[in-house]
Amino acid sequence: MITLHGFPTSNYYNIVKHALLYKQIPFQEHLIFTDNDKLLTVSPVGKVPAITTAEGVTLSESSVICDFIEEAYPDTPLYPESVTERAIVRQIMKIAELYFELPSRRLIPYVFSGTQAPDTPKQEVRQVLARGIPALNQLCQFSPWIAGQALTMADIYMHYVNVVVIGCASTQLDWDVLAEIPGMKEWNKTMSQSNIAQKIEADRVANMPEFMTHIKAQIQAAQPK
Repeated sequence: MITLHGFPTSNYYNIVKHALLYKQIPFQEHLIFTDNDKLLTVSPVGKVPAITTAEGVTLSESSVICDFIEEAYPDTPLYPESVTERAIVRQIMKIAELYFELPSRRLIPYVFSGTQAPDTPKQEVRQVLARGIPALNQLCQFSPWIAGQALTMADIYMHYVNVVVIGCASTQLDWDVLAEIPGMKEWNKTMSQSNIAQKIEADRVANMPEFMTHIKAQIQAAQPK
């Protein structure tokens, strides 16, 4: 059985979790935070998510794990059969990560501390998002799914990327980022209403108090004594 290492407040953890649940692959969860040295035994750089495969092999990086899951468990595919269409799905995932999730992630510390980010990082984040918006407008079909008529890994990836965009970029920049991509908000709502997404969201909410306690302990430990 696969073991999924990480914590339910991580959007990257939830990408992998959603894929596992969608493909009905048996797995167990191992709750572990990023400052735990034990994480290094399954993730070379101490990041989540990581998995231990049924054969005992450890893998990290969400995109790598998603590709492994698809290849090792081809039933209920999350990528198209066409090589070109598969590449388009991966292109959407990569642009979503580089131009939506990663810049928005820069604002997480200000969201957690309940403060407003300075103007310089705000402007820098806005500039990167402004590059991603036309790219996603060009690539996303929403007919009804992001890459066409079938739900793919791009739908799962984008949905959990949007968690960070909505929670960090939109709030800190006072900007409804998803509204800049016609069809994105409606599609995101549809994704959030699935049984799998609702389960993952419930798990995220349940984990939040423990996660915030962990974050506060990290902050206190970092303060000069």
